[in-house]
Amino acid sequence: MAETISWVATIATIVAAFMTASNLGPRITGYGFAVFTVGALCWIAVGLLTDQPALLWTNVVLTMLDMFGVWRWLGRQARVEEGARSATEASELTPGEALFPVSLLSRAPVQCGAEQVGHCIDAMAGCRSGRLDYVVVSEGGVAGVGERLRRLPWSEAHVEGETVAAHLPADRFQGLEELPRDQWPGR
Repeated sequence: MAETISWVATIATIVAAFMTASNLGPRITGYGFAVFTVGALCWIAVGLLTDQPALLWTNVVLTMLDMFGVWRWLGRQARVEEGARSATEASELTPGEALFPVSLLSRAPVQCGAEQVGHCIDAMAGCRSGRLDYVVVSEGGVAGVGERLRRLPWSEAHVEGETVAAHLPADRFQGLEELPRDQWPGR
C-alpha cells in the first residue's frame, strides 16, 4: 500500500512542479499548488505507514504552504482578475478610451492578422508618463529555451480582448529588432 501511495505522490509532485515552473498563468500555477497538495497528502500517508517522522512533518508543513499557494493563485488572484475584467468591461461602455489590465502584457498572445507570432512576456513604459514604449514578445522555443525576444513598438500594436494585435504582417514582425535576453534598450 505504501509503495502505491508513494508512486502517486511522486507523480503528483513532478506534475505539480512542471505546472508551477512553466509559468503558464495564475490559474495553472494555482492548480499546480492543488496538485502539490495531493502529493504532500500522499507523502504524509507514506510517512505514517512507514514510520518516517521527518517525511511526515516535512509534508505537513508543505501541505500548509501548498494551501497558501492555492489561496494565492486560485482565490486571491481570481478576484484580482475579476476586478480587472469588470473594469475593462465597464470602460467599454463609457466615453473615452477603453482600458485593459497591464498584467495582460506579461502573458497575452501576439497576433499579426490571423497568425499568432508569439506571446508578450513584458512591456516597457515611461516612469512619468506611464505611456507604453514597447512590448517584449517571445517567439519560438519551448518553455523559454530557444526563444527569441523581439521588440514590438507599442505604436505598432493595440489590445483586442485578451490578445495584442500587431499592425504589421507576420513577415515584417520577423524583421523587428531581436533583443538580447539581458540588455533591453532604454529608449
